[in-house]
Amino acid sequence: MKTHITFRRDDADLSLHESGAGDALVFQHGLGGSEAQVAEVLPQGLDWRRITTECRGHGSSTLGTRRPFSIAMFAADIIAAADEKGIGRFIAGGISMGAAIALHLAKTHRERVMGLILVRPAWSFARAPDNLEPIREIAALLRSRSLAEGRAIFASSLTAERLRLEAPDNLASLLGYFERPDALAFADVLDDIASDGTGVSQEDAASLAIPALVLANRQDAIHPLAVAQLMADTLPDAHFLEVPAKAAAREAHFAAVQTVIRQFLDTQFKHRSLAHP
Repeated sequence: MKTHITFRRDDADLSLHESGAGDALVFQHGLGGSEAQVAEVLPQGLDWRRITTECRGHGSSTLGTRRPFSIAMFAADIIAAADEKGIGRFIAGGISMGAAIALHLAKTHRERVMGLILVRPAWSFARAPDNLEPIREIAALLRSRSLAEGRAIFASSLTAERLRLEAPDNLASLLGYFERPDALAFADVLDDIASDGTGVSQEDAASLAIPALVLANRQDAIHPLAVAQLMADTLPDAHFLEVPAKAAAREAHFAAVQTVIRQFLDTQFKHRSLAHP
C-alpha cells in the first residue's frame, strides 16, 4: 500500500511518500529527480517501510523562500519527515544527491542511521567537486540566457561534446534541466547543491562503522566510479559493486541495482531489528 502526504517545513510544502511495512528504509532521489526515480531503483516487494521525501523544488514539493539550498537543509527536512512518521532508527539511502544526504545523516544522526545504501554517489569529501561543474554551468546559463538560447549554448559546448562521447546518459539528463517548467527558479537549487558538500570528512566516514552498500558504473562523468570506490574504501564496513553502465544497458543496470540492494538488505538486516541494534 502506498500513501502520500504533504507536510510543511518553514514555508515549503514537502511531499512525503510511503509504501510497504516493516523497518524503515529512508531513500532519497537525485538532483532534479523525484519519488519516481526512487521507485525505479528499489526492488518490488521489499519487506521494508520505504519513506521518500521529495526535496524542496523536486517532484511536487515547493521551493520555499529559505536560501541557500544545501545538503544539510535537505537532510534536516528528511529527519523532520522521519519524525512526522514516528520513525526512530532507519537505513538511509539514495541516488547521487540522495546518497550525499544519506551520508550526511549517518554523520549527524549516528544513533538513528543503522546502514547506508549509496547509489552512484557524486560527492566524496570535498565541496563543489569538479564532476559537478557541468551542473554549475547550466545554472549560470539558466540565469543569464533564455531557455532555448541557454540549451543551444550548452549543447554545443566543449562540456557537452565530452559528455556526448563519455557519458551520453549524463548529457541527456543535463539537457533536461532546460525543459523544466520551473527552470529559472530551479537554477538556485542546481547551483547551490552542486557547489555544496556532504559536510562529511574522510575521517568522519572512516568512523561510520555501519553496514554500507556502494554502487557505481562506468560511462558516468557526473558520478565517477572513482568517487564510489573512494567512499567504499573509506567506510569501514562497506561493500562496493560495479553495475552495468546505465548509458549502455539501462534495463541491465536497474536489474542489477535492484538485485544487489535486495541481497544487501536480506544479508545484513533480515535477522536484525532496527529497534534493537
